[in-house]
Amino acid sequence: MTLFKNRITQLFGIQYPIIQAGMIWASGWRLVSAVSNAGGLGLIGSGSMYPDVLREHIRKCKAATSLPFGVNIPLLYPDIDKHISIVIDEGVKIVFTSAGNPRTWTNVLKEKGITVVHVVSSSKFARKAEEAGCDAVVAEGFEAGGHNGREETTTMVLTPAVVSAVKIPVLAAGGIATGKQMLAAMVLGAEGVQIGSRFVASEEASSHINFKNAVVNATEGDTILSIKQLTPVRLMKNKFYSKIAEAEIKGASVGELSTLLGKARAKKGMFEGDMDEGELEIGQVSCSINSILPAGEIVKEVWEEFTGALENPVKML
Repeated sequence: MTLFKNRITQLFGIQYPIIQAGMIWASGWRLVSAVSNAGGLGLIGSGSMYPDVLREHIRKCKAATSLPFGVNIPLLYPDIDKHISIVIDEGVKIVFTSAGNPRTWTNVLKEKGITVVHVVSSSKFARKAEEAGCDAVVAEGFEAGGHNGREETTTMVLTPAVVSAVKIPVLAAGGIATGKQMLAAMVLGAEGVQIGSRFVASEEASSHINFKNAVVNATEGDTILSIKQLTPVRLMKNKFYSKIAEAEIKGASVGELSTLLGKARAKKGMFEGDMDEGELEIGQVSCSINSILPAGEIVKEVWEEFTGALENPVKML
């Protein structure tokens, strides 16, 4: 195995600077433990979990791996205080926060000895995360699936901007599914990558097989950043998206869009497999994903391509 050390591998105590994103309805304990066991860092996606479900996944993950793993907590979801209490009670050592103000919970987590990373969409918010005491940031470009920044800055532009703005380590995210894409991000100054969409199409992901197959069959242009009046989110185009787009063209209010979105729309699509009426959150890089593989093989594939490209740049070109 290739030995690789930098601030990210040392911060998390992992072998490879490859982080599996904590995606709702996809990132349960099976996926997380598989990624961690393969040398990366798995993150439980707490955004789709009730507090008791989160506790169950943490305990099952502990039983399935002795290696580091973490929990992703989107700060815009309800029960955040309960989720914070659970990760503290269960002795989770790494927390990634997103979609909110890092000042709210970073100090609370740091006082308990927890490593805190915040996801940002601009260099401005990266500086705020550093000021709040975060140990690292994820610079997530607008290619990424799920909730996204309003600035619509691409990963190729955002990564070096954030690297220049802060002194703490930077992870790049958005549009990264291969080792060559990982190398490109690290050439721009990132010290690791966070990968989401590629792990949706893994055997261990808890997302529905219909959704996994849709990801594998996706082509360029099949996703779009939508619902910007509420919270920008990148979706796969389907009948539900068409309803949202039509409503926005007609000038629908925030209240009307909220009603159309309704409840459990993401669960309907990504977890229950309703490809017509469900909300399907996935990144642009889905167009280059062509297979459903075990998560450990994905980590290995990404790392081997990365090291091959790094060691043989002339041959790569």
